[in-house]
Amino acid sequence: MDLPLAELDARVTECAACPRLVAWREEVGRVKRAAFADWTYWSRPVPGFGPPDASLLVIGLAPAAHGGNRTGRMFTGDRSGEVLYGALYEVGLASGPVAVSLDDGLTLRGVRVTSPVHCAPPENKPTPGERDTCRPWLVRELDILAPKLRSVVVLGAFGWQAALPAFAEAGWKLPRPRPKFAHGARVTLERAAPPPAGPGPDTPGPVTLYGCFHVSQRNTFTGRLTPDMLKDVLRRAAGEADIPPYAP
Repeated sequence: MDLPLAELDARVTECAACPRLVAWREEVGRVKRAAFADWTYWSRPVPGFGPPDASLLVIGLAPAAHGGNRTGRMFTGDRSGEVLYGALYEVGLASGPVAVSLDDGLTLRGVRVTSPVHCAPPENKPTPGERDTCRPWLVRELDILAPKLRSVVVLGAFGWQAALPAFAEAGWKLPRPRPKFAHGARVTLERAAPPPAGPGPDTPGPVTLYGCFHVSQRNTFTGRLTPDMLKDVLRRAAGEADIPPYAP
């Protein structure tokens, strides 16, 4: 399906394919958390965030119940987002260090943030079936980004396992044996078949995947993932994506 990214994002927000996730995201929006009692929760699938010509993609897990499910934007309004966007800002890939709402003015530079599951799941645990049902959205997103995409940071083992088959469906070759997730892992995926006429300016090329521990509170509070560890991965991925150093 040949769609512009804005139209794809709009279609994502209308998806109701997983009954358990639909029920949960809407229940969370009704019950709310006391600290957000005056919010009108988004309570829909959350699309990716970032420019359509991004050469670097960050893939997470799924929106948080009181984060993206509340605000309508990936990693916005929760502790994980504070860590991620703080690091993106320090590396020069975000206009600010804080993401609180859709209208906070935050923009990303050369990078897009998405996830393999677009609805908030109970206990932050999508089922394998929900992951697979949501995969076509990621495949279409990769199709759109493919001409410019050069590097990907995958946050956590779930995202890694979900992303690999999506890349295969979008036209990249997976190494055998299939690469395992690890923090600091680096794997280059070649395109499955070059175009008969040869490469052109809009021809998708190889992408390099970088593994990174997820920015969950469990990882960041315990020190398993430190801000410096995250920034190191982001800097390496930005270099691979040819995003020049930020110059204010």
